[in-house]
Amino acid sequence: MEDYRSLNLASWDERAPAHARSPGYAVSRFLEDPHYLSRVVRFDLPLLGDVRGLRGVHLQCHIGTDTVSLARLGARMSGLDFSPAALAEARKLASATSADIEFFESDLYDAVGALGAGKFDLVYTGNGALCWLPDIGRWASVVAELLVPGGRLFIREGHPMLWALDDVRTDRLLAVEYPYFERREASVWTDAGTYVETDATFVHNTTHEWNHGLGQLITALLDQGMRITGLTEHDSVPWDALPGQMEQLEGGEHRLADRPWRLAHSYTLQAVKDAVPPGPG
Repeated sequence: MEDYRSLNLASWDERAPAHARSPGYAVSRFLEDPHYLSRVVRFDLPLLGDVRGLRGVHLQCHIGTDTVSLARLGARMSGLDFSPAALAEARKLASATSADIEFFESDLYDAVGALGAGKFDLVYTGNGALCWLPDIGRWASVVAELLVPGGRLFIREGHPMLWALDDVRTDRLLAVEYPYFERREASVWTDAGTYVETDATFVHNTTHEWNHGLGQLITALLDQGMRITGLTEHDSVPWDALPGQMEQLEGGEHRLADRPWRLAHSYTLQAVKDAVPPGPG
C-alpha cells in the first residue's frame, strides 16, 4: 500500500484554502452574522439537541465552520485535524468570530495523545470524514477513550450505500460499483477538482479512501462498550454526490431528483459511553 496518509494530507493541504474562499463554506456569513450556523449543523439540530455547557471535540474538523457553529450553540469546543493548512483556516475563522476554540494538529488515530483521555462530553464527526480512515475499529476505540462516562458520540455521515454507487454514470441508473464493506485495500482516486465551487487549480490529486458498512460501524462501537442510542437514515446529503441526478433543496441539502426514497443518502448515529459498562452476555 502506498503511504495513504501523505497522499491524502497533500490533497487536503492544497484544497483547504480554496474551501475557505468558496461560497460553499460560507465563511463570509460567519463574519457578518454572529448567529449564523453552518448548514450542516443546522440540519443536525433536531437530533443534536441542547449542547450548552458540554465540553466537545470535533474530530476531522477541516476549516472549522461546524466547530464554530457548535461553539455558537454553547458547547466548549476543541477541534482536531491532521492538515496544518486546514487548521490555519480554522484558527483564522475562530479568531475573526471571537470563538474560544483550541485546535489540535494530529492524525485521528493519535487523538487521545493529543487531546487526553476521558475529557469530553461530546465527540462530533461530520460528513465525509470516515472515508479517509482505513480501520473503523481503531476509530471507535479513539472515540470511546476520548469520552467521559456518560459522554455522547454524534455523527452524521454519507451512507455507505451512497459511497458504493458509481457517481459518473450518464444513464441515471443507480449502479453499485465500489465496496460497501471495509476492505484492507483502499479505493484509489485521481480527481483534479473538489466538492465545492472554486476556480483553484490543484496538483495533488490522488487520494486513498475506504468505505465502512453500517454493521461494521455499529459493531465497532459496541465492541468498545458504547451503547447505540439512535440511528436515523436520511434521504439527503449536503453535497452534490451524484452529479446530474440530484436536486438541491432549501437549506443546501441534495437528494435524488428521481424517486429519492430508493436510496439512503446519509445517516445520523448517536451512541453513549455508559458510566457502568454492560456485563458479559
